Amino acid sequence: MLRKLSFYLFCIIMILTAFLPQGRGIAASSSITIFTDSVNVRGGPSLSYNLVKQAKKGEKYTVLKEQGDWIEIDLSNGKTGWIANWLVSKESANTTTNNGIVNGDNVNVRKDSSSVSPIIRKLSKGTSVTVYSTQNNWAQIQFSGQMGWVNSQFIDLQTSSAKDSHGNATKGIVGKVTASSLSIRSSSSLNASVLGTVKLGQSFTILEENNNWVEIEYKKGSYGWVAGWYLDKSTPNSSTEQAIKESNITILQDGTNIRKTPNVQSDVVQRANEGDTFAIKGVANDWYEITLKNGSSAYVAGWMVSINGTAPRIEKNGVEPYLKNKTIVLDPGHGGEDNGTTGASGTHEKNLTIRTATLLYNKLKAAGANVYLTRNDDTYIPLPSRVSIARSLHADAFISLHYDSSTDRSTRGMTGYYYHSFQKQLANYLYTSTVNQTRLKNRGVSFGDFHVIRENSQIATLIELGYLSNPEEEMTVNSEQFQENAATGLYNGLARFFKEN
Repeated sequence: MLRKLSFYLFCIIMILTAFLPQGRGIAASSSITIFTDSVNVRGGPSLSYNLVKQAKKGEKYTVLKEQGDWIEIDLSNGKTGWIANWLVSKESANTTTNNGIVNGDNVNVRKDSSSVSPIIRKLSKGTSVTVYSTQNNWAQIQFSGQMGWVNSQFIDLQTSSAKDSHGNATKGIVGKVTASSLSIRSSSSLNASVLGTVKLGQSFTILEENNNWVEIEYKKGSYGWVAGWYLDKSTPNSSTEQAIKESNITILQDGTNIRKTPNVQSDVVQRANEGDTFAIKGVANDWYEITLKNGSSAYVAGWMVSINGTAPRIEKNGVEPYLKNKTIVLDPGHGGEDNGTTGASGTHEKNLTIRTATLLYNKLKAAGANVYLTRNDDTYIPLPSRVSIARSLHADAFISLHYDSSTDRSTRGMTGYYYHSFQKQLANYLYTSTVNQTRLKNRGVSFGDFHVIRENSQIATLIELGYLSNPEEEMTVNSEQFQENAATGLYNGLARFFKEN
């Protein structure tokens, strides 16, 4: 009798159990994706259970149920296993996600939604992420296949539905390749394997951005990452494109250089004279892309022409009057037998400083400033001679341009220096404008005991425009886009200094 009663009770318990919720009741339609390189799958919801298998990064599994911090998954062939929920990203047929854009620099991504949780990554301003959930003041995000948490104040939410077939937020931004040949890599790193190359002038829709790297679809169904500093970015706009097609430029000075690419270091394909006109094809930074008489494309500096039509006008923010007739001495650091620092890939500092100085020289001359270079070729000039030039010309400003180095190859960013208190304001104006224009890491302005500013009775500053010892930053500062941005930042900083002083 007792045996029958026990059997009946067992059956009742089993029937009731079938109707009770298991764990947290995750629907079978839910799934998880592994986001670390290798994850242990165990026989039960604890580290004490035996290892069943190892799941690999990117693999997906159907969720059967959750219990505490563990998830039971379907391993197929009638087998199941348990995996720690902090090692996976969860997806559901009923889950809605949002696209987000990082709005701060070097934003910390943490393992959990807590300010004391370990930092697993840092994201730069403008990085695209997928937002899966929010918790208090934290947002759970996914980027480059990795999950983490960031303070929600550093994420600007976008629309949740505008995703392309690759699963990334489409922002309508197009990038045009500015390098002669640009490597496509498997991930956003110089250490990633090369998948192929793209060529100068090719344009691609930007799918995702991560730490100055950009994901593109370089051929149908094939995706990869390229260095973002070699892309000229623009947002397509039909009305703007139409305005460009209906406009032309007129040359303002005899002997104006028409160049192969939008950079003053580029080859001159011809020289134009005052009054010559050309049809506009496009705009690249401070340059107009024009059509020559033979039908080929070339570039002319926007500050050397006037516009006929409604195309975008390249302005200098109305600052030219503040630069006109100012005496400015530009000091490209090092030269001759003095190479300066040598970059991780062999870049000589002396070559970069003259590039930057020449770009800035051309911009300042066009604005009517009296500009002088302490050297205009690969010549060594003693430090006292550089200072003497500034003193003899009674320079209104002396700017010494350099690139930095460190034994720590991860060190990066820009730094401004002054020695005398009367020099500090110039250092601040130039540094602030240039770091904002180039988006290098902000290392600030500080006192510096350098001969060219210490012994200088004129208003002077020394600017370190990035670290050549950092392989990625060396690649960045060598790019045409960076050089153009650095020169523009220094130009605007100078103009604002003279405007407000």
